[in-house]
Amino acid sequence: MSKKIITIVGARPQFIKAATVSRELQKVGVNEQIIHTGQHFDDNMSDIFFRQMEIPKPAYNLDINSLSHGAMTGRMLEQLEIVFQKENPDMVIVYGDTNSTLAGALAAQKLHIPVAHVEAGLRSYNMNMPEETNRILTDRISSILFCPTDKAVQNLEQEGFKSIPTKIIKSGDVMQDAALFYKEKAKLFSTVINDFNLSNRSYILCTIHRQENTDDNNRLSQIIMALNELSKNYTIVLPLHPRTRKIIAEQKIKLDFSPIEPVGYFDMIELLQHCSFVVTDSGGLQKEAFFFGKFCLTTRDETEWVELVENGFNVIVGAIHNRIIEETHKIQNTTKNFNINLYGNGKASRLIAEEILKF
Repeated sequence: MSKKIITIVGARPQFIKAATVSRELQKVGVNEQIIHTGQHFDDNMSDIFFRQMEIPKPAYNLDINSLSHGAMTGRMLEQLEIVFQKENPDMVIVYGDTNSTLAGALAAQKLHIPVAHVEAGLRSYNMNMPEETNRILTDRISSILFCPTDKAVQNLEQEGFKSIPTKIIKSGDVMQDAALFYKEKAKLFSTVINDFNLSNRSYILCTIHRQENTDDNNRLSQIIMALNELSKNYTIVLPLHPRTRKIIAEQKIKLDFSPIEPVGYFDMIELLQHCSFVVTDSGGLQKEAFFFGKFCLTTRDETEWVELVENGFNVIVGAIHNRIIEETHKIQNTTKNFNINLYGNGKASRLIAEEILKF
């Protein structure tokens, strides 16, 4: 009888991560069901998204969203418990650091179902981030911790996880698996470079979405001021989330360039491959910039991906206008060999599937 696994996802990046592992689980004969909590709406997640991305459609969609952090997590916990009791899985897999991640781990643990946490051991040491709370608690109640980096393993060891009955495995990062798998498909399905006439233009790819930036008027203003200045010499490509767009309008922050609507994963891969460099507050995009050989300026005060900073591929610039401009000038005159194995070179998902089969 094959092992039965339930995978919990709540946002598009988690679907992409889960898809890489799902392919490997199928190869080793594991029976997997996907539950979408509904945490994030995404217009890019239509039927065509699942078809093009070769992602199994969720067996359940709980449609839980637009609530406070506590209410959302509580509702998910309640609904997931019902599904787990009905399906009786051998293991639950959770990804990353969302409310869906924590709710899935809690619901499984209370029913004594083993939990596998993919992207375990990451720490920003900023407890004002909801994600930090989610990842710490999820790690503590998981049975297998799949760490993407050496630093993630070290974080767990420093927190005393060697004395906790859990298995710590350095797996590499499934996002690199995804980037390698989907980059050829992106050429087939994405028209974004032609749509915005970017083929012969130097452009900076930017994203702004974290609450620490969008909900702080001074931080948001400083970042936009820097992008406005950079727009004199570069095209700025800023796919802007509706929430961020609304805040910019409400705060009357002037943009000297035109942002674009949010884009799908294939479009983002194409934009990454052709950009000059990246300015972002996204955790995932920091790594993806590295995967495609691009320098990254991170508009946060810390990052979970410290190995990118330590190796000179990423610079933490905070939300300081002058520092963003200063570091832009530096990276323009810097060359770097990106051919270094920091994240498993695309073999993480296979290792994860094999370890889950053995558990």
